[in-house]
Amino acid sequence: MGDIQITVNGQIRDGDGVGPHVRLLEWLRAEGLTGAKEGCAEGECGACAVMVVRPDRVDESRWTSLNACLPPALAFDGQEIVTAEGLAADRGPFAAGDLHPVQQEMATRGGSQCGYCTPGFVCSMAAEYYRPERGRHAGASAENANTHAGGDHAMESECGPNGFDLHALSGNLCRCTGYRPIRDAAYALDAPDEADPLLRRQSEAAPAARPTTATLGNAAFARPVTLEDLLELLAQNPEAKLVAGSTDAGVEVNLRHDRPSLTVAIDRLEPLRGLEFSGDWIEIGSALTLTEAERGLAGRIPLLAQMFPQFASRLIRNAASLGGNLATGSPIGDSAPALLALDASVLLASVRGEREVALADYFTGYRQSVRQPGELLRAVRVPLPLAEHTAFYKIAKRRFDDISSVSVAFAMQLEGDAVSSIRIGLGGVAATPIRASRTEEALLGQPWTPETAQAAASMMSTEGSPIDDLRSSAAYRSAMLGNALLKFQAETASAPSTEENR
Repeated sequence: MGDIQITVNGQIRDGDGVGPHVRLLEWLRAEGLTGAKEGCAEGECGACAVMVVRPDRVDESRWTSLNACLPPALAFDGQEIVTAEGLAADRGPFAAGDLHPVQQEMATRGGSQCGYCTPGFVCSMAAEYYRPERGRHAGASAENANTHAGGDHAMESECGPNGFDLHALSGNLCRCTGYRPIRDAAYALDAPDEADPLLRRQSEAAPAARPTTATLGNAAFARPVTLEDLLELLAQNPEAKLVAGSTDAGVEVNLRHDRPSLTVAIDRLEPLRGLEFSGDWIEIGSALTLTEAERGLAGRIPLLAQMFPQFASRLIRNAASLGGNLATGSPIGDSAPALLALDASVLLASVRGEREVALADYFTGYRQSVRQPGELLRAVRVPLPLAEHTAFYKIAKRRFDDISSVSVAFAMQLEGDAVSSIRIGLGGVAATPIRASRTEEALLGQPWTPETAQAAASMMSTEGSPIDDLRSSAAYRSAMLGNALLKFQAETASAPSTEENR
């Protein structure tokens, strides 16, 4: 057995000789596990979904669904994966030839026609089947389950009587069956059998990250396990490609044939995965996945709680991170407008030390930032106290799992009926995410009335420099900016503050 070892369906497989740019999906299929399919190669269809063991609490773990088409196979050195073929692999309560309960319900309810997307659906459904919180809502009405789902499901839940949240399948697209029988299968699932080995696996810790190095031709892959080693590696290789969830880098490899000479995995590096609370700020580690951040914050930052469910799909949020979303510098990244409204800052680390930069000063141009060669975005810091009234609006062609045409975030404080402070973050209307500074100045000190909002909406529609593209026209983007302000005023005038709702 070689140095690179990946456990798949309970069997340790040799990963030596795998190239740094080989995606997990490619490697699995080369190993003969052809259930997972490549449908889009950019994480939008879920046909490639598999389950991976990820940390949960101190000595426990949870099965997490991921898109296998995006991350490099080498990132799973020492990790445990289950594919659709391994769900009922003659273990525990399943007799030889039996289907897993998820597979059985999909078959019974007619949840598959051509079958191309079915293995991905099954893996996402199985991860939700084993979700520890699901049993708390079994037997509740759909309305009550939606209201009390809590944590990472609070804002997006559409739960069945068994506590199954359909949004766990939001990243899985069906091409021919139709979603009703798939929903029926999800809602028919009982609690896992106590003897189920996949359930029992969650009572044990996830595998620790292993130091990994691999070279093939002119390309190399590395996974440092200490922050000091990582910063030293970046100092020596400032052009290295850093990957956490690979939700952006994987697309570059698949569709644009990007082939960095050195890929450095940081997703399991514990110093980048913290979630810290102080009296003055909340700090979110740059490699903490969005799902983990959502669960750990548990609604403490209401603006982010509104943003998380609209950020792509659950499959993507299970891998993507705030650090990765900001490091790409994309003007349409969903997190930047919300963090700008929160007056967040980023902590940049290198062998020279660490510095804090306001996010408003971080972006310098299209996909460019003040981050210097050899520097790492270590964490995002949100100052306290939070604004009393917040909102996040994303305008896109689809409600979920889509790129925004425009995104707008508000954070406002009132003194009496007047605006005492307001910050507005915008995405999709300039080369970088920006603050609507002129609108903020116009609103400051003004009474928070429909008339004030109407007057400021005209100014808001001129913020940035929107363009025409495939997602929308410049005129539409401008109109949506003004409408977002009017909507925010109408909602805040008739609803209690987010502070009171927490």
